[in-house]
Amino acid sequence: MLYAMDKMLTQYTMKKLNLILGLLIGLLALFGCNSNKTNKTLQTQNNLKQMTVTVDTLKQILEAFNRHDLDAIMKYFAEDCSFDMPKVSEPWGQRFIGKAQVREALAGRFKGIPDVHYGDDRHWVADNMGVSEWTLTGTTTAGVSVKVRGCDLWEFRNGKIIRKDSYWKLIQK
Repeated sequence: MLYAMDKMLTQYTMKKLNLILGLLIGLLALFGCNSNKTNKTLQTQNNLKQMTVTVDTLKQILEAFNRHDLDAIMKYFAEDCSFDMPKVSEPWGQRFIGKAQVREALAGRFKGIPDVHYGDDRHWVADNMGVSEWTLTGTTTAGVSVKVRGCDLWEFRNGKIIRKDSYWKLIQK
């Protein structure tokens, strides 16, 4: 009698396991093997990787600044970007909005300090924000030697700069 009960229990258990296994295979076929969904997920992940801002991104931007390469610099900026320069009377500095104004402001920097160079740099990135710390050196067109310790606060959207906010400490001798 025990043998018969054991055989019935084994058959019942096997039927249950087969049913569960069949359900799992069906669910995988329905949800897990949808190649279009998988391709879209991979494409989204690749796009996010392309839009990711890294410390290396900030170093590349600084290198473009040191080459005075406005075209290379502006490739990093979004159309609706803003740039706050530290010098003037407003608490936020002088604000430039849009790619054309930002380009003009940077061209003015390169014209006013033709040998401007950013060195002693360090960079940090967290999510869509970045910080670059640097020492700016150069000589103005009036012959005044400039040495400034400063930083830029960066904000990014889709891998492009939407805000650059600069802060300076003038080093006096």
